[in-house]
Amino acid sequence: MQFPEFDPVLFSIGPLDIRWYALAYVAGIVVGWWYAARLAKDNALWRPGKPPVTTVQLDDLILWITLGIILGGRLGYALFYQPQLYGQLFTGADLGERFALLRLWDGGMSFHGGLIGVSLAIVWFASKTRIRLLSLGDLVAPAVPIGLFFGRIANFINGELWGRETTVPWGVRFCNATIERMYGFCPAGDVTRHPSQLYEAGLEGMAMFGILWLAIYKWRLLAKPGYVTGIFLFGYGLARASLENFRQPDAGLENLPLGLTMGMILSIPMMLIGAWLIWRAWSRPPVAA
Repeated sequence: MQFPEFDPVLFSIGPLDIRWYALAYVAGIVVGWWYAARLAKDNALWRPGKPPVTTVQLDDLILWITLGIILGGRLGYALFYQPQLYGQLFTGADLGERFALLRLWDGGMSFHGGLIGVSLAIVWFASKTRIRLLSLGDLVAPAVPIGLFFGRIANFINGELWGRETTVPWGVRFCNATIERMYGFCPAGDVTRHPSQLYEAGLEGMAMFGILWLAIYKWRLLAKPGYVTGIFLFGYGLARASLENFRQPDAGLENLPLGLTMGMILSIPMMLIGAWLIWRAWSRPPVAA
């Protein structure tokens, strides 16, 4: 299948380019915010306890979560995938090269880095407002798959983070006139690859959202702090580690020990923490307000 003639730039306003990737972040944050607000307003979901925040407090939290996503995602990407960007802060030939670490418009964000950033924001906010930390995590976790879905769709539109070579009928040749114009060639090569971005949108996004919806509305697990957070961490870690078998390893990280990829390595701690949170919540009674 030939990759569609997508343009990463949706439209331009003068010198300002409005990109699909930026809109994906905005959509993920706004829709996730709306969904979390719905959960925070539904007292019945938290009984015998109560929602951890008011909608006003949630509005304040979103600012810190947004900063956690952007800063954590970018700094984590540099740490896990492009550590030389930190070295350029001291050895760069000019200001542009020295501060390449902060040039978000060049691309390069890490989900695991964003997760660390968001986690730190939640811990700080819970400490500042004296809110139960695990319940706050249970409010935020169900919204994360929404952002993951939009982000992976944007990855596909950009023709980036493609999969390994394949002969399956739905394989995609990630090359078109726009990509050739941007790079002067097709980075994915003239081969058919798994559309791993769409696999991730379906499994990490849609399927994970459905599982957490069941955990909240059918199994009523918000009454046990940490349960929903644990399901998300374990479920995402398992989905990401599995789909790494279809995703092309990042350049320079193709030969990690035991055949692992960086995505697999970073997902293992998530699964361990998630399994511990599930066990902890399962073994305890619901928490009253």
